[in-house]
Amino acid sequence: MAARLTVTGRRLADGGTFTATGRDAWALLELLRMGERGCTPIDNPGPRWSHYVFKLKRAHGLDIETIDEKHGGAFAGTHARYVLRSQVEVLETSDVKEAA
Repeated sequence: MAARLTVTGRRLADGGTFTATGRDAWALLELLRMGERGCTPIDNPGPRWSHYVFKLKRAHGLDIETIDEKHGGAFAGTHARYVLRSQVEVLETSDVKEAA
């Protein structure tokens, strides 16, 4: 059996509750941990940050700002910085066992 991270939270603006699972839950915890600094795929490696943010916004009604930033180096270009703007209270976190 594999463990799957689950976070149950409450949006303080409207009191709505939600449950995020797996990588979405991980991304939410990272956004909360980083606060105003926000998260980037460079500083907080995750394979699909843009999709985690999309799902947190669409499925759970969270306000997450996307800031485009330039970076240099051998592969210069841009990357996104994601900043959680919603006030969220974490009600519960757990690793749920599920069949592999």
